[in-house]
Amino acid sequence: MPSFDIVSKTDLSEVANAIANMQREMEQRYDFKGANCRIEQKDAEITLHADDDLKLRQMHEMLQGHLTRRKIDAGALDYSNPEPAAGQSVRQVALVRQGIDRDVAKKLVKDLKSAKIKVQVAIQGDELRVTGKKRDDLQAAIAHVKAMKTGLPLQFVNMRD
Repeated sequence: MPSFDIVSKTDLSEVANAIANMQREMEQRYDFKGANCRIEQKDAEITLHADDDLKLRQMHEMLQGHLTRRKIDAGALDYSNPEPAAGQSVRQVALVRQGIDRDVAKKLVKDLKSAKIKVQVAIQGDELRVTGKKRDDLQAAIAHVKAMKTGLPLQFVNMRD
């Protein structure tokens, strides 16, 4: 039976490359001269340190731009609330999402079943396996999932006939 997997994976080495490019740009930009702004990555956790909220928003835009240039969906980042640090400075942690959450997986399964597409969907850890009798049914399922707004960058991998 034909099948494929729905996954949400982010290449952390590409994220590291985007962060390195962002650091180089911050060193060159005039509005960041003399500012105590920096960005750090530890595994799947990115920490933004900025002098104030304005610089933090600028760093968000730069990070999203550099991630997009590296073909990483900016929706892969899950930002926490900014927290005050020493003095006027602020700190914010962003987690790089890996895998599909249980709630999102259940929502995807429910939507695919309600769409009356002749496929079976199974949750396997942090990914979904979709099987069907015909390849056309699988392609219809991919089109249906792409049309949904999940908030996660999804990839369709491991297509087998």
